[in-house]
Amino acid sequence: MYFLLSVSLIFIVEMFNVGAYFSTSYIDKNALILEADPVPPEKMLGYVPDTSWDLQVGFVTPYLLLAGSQDAAHDFGTLRKHKVSHILNVAFGVENAFPDLFIYRTVSILDHPDADLLQYMRDCCDFIQQARREKGVVLVHCNAGVSRAPAVVIGYLMSCDGQSFEDAFSLVKSARPASSPNPGFLEQLRNYKLPTMNGSKD
Repeated sequence: MYFLLSVSLIFIVEMFNVGAYFSTSYIDKNALILEADPVPPEKMLGYVPDTSWDLQVGFVTPYLLLAGSQDAAHDFGTLRKHKVSHILNVAFGVENAFPDLFIYRTVSILDHPDADLLQYMRDCCDFIQQARREKGVVLVHCNAGVSRAPAVVIGYLMSCDGQSFEDAFSLVKSARPASSPNPGFLEQLRNYKLPTMNGSKD
């Protein structure tokens, strides 16, 4: 009888282990299926998340700099090295790191092709021109330094410096080779025929 009881217990334990294995496998398989088609982060956040540390700063003009990413705007040593006095933050969800030490303007722009970039241009251009009049140096940054900040700088060069789209894009690309405004922004800038804004070439 003891022998039969032992065999029964062993059989029950083995069946439990097999069931646990198959349950885990089933859960893991379903987890893999769920992870196979994730929602792109830019769809949820409005921008492509930047996870790499980037302190690069591109020289556009003596008074206008293009940050490689938000990291440059959050690194005091980098800001001081480039004699930055004004910071134009066109990122989404990025706080201004040193509000008591620099002059800031925050213009939150979503990095979506269908976002209306041009509606923000006057505010951005006015701020850059303010820094220029005050003999300052303005740093323009977004989250990753790829789409929005370069697009804003291109728009500024066109509207306030009288440059063509091609010349402005080339200058920005030279300052920041990774610059690649999304297709919607590029289309808007190519068709940007608004009158030159106040404070153009002195």
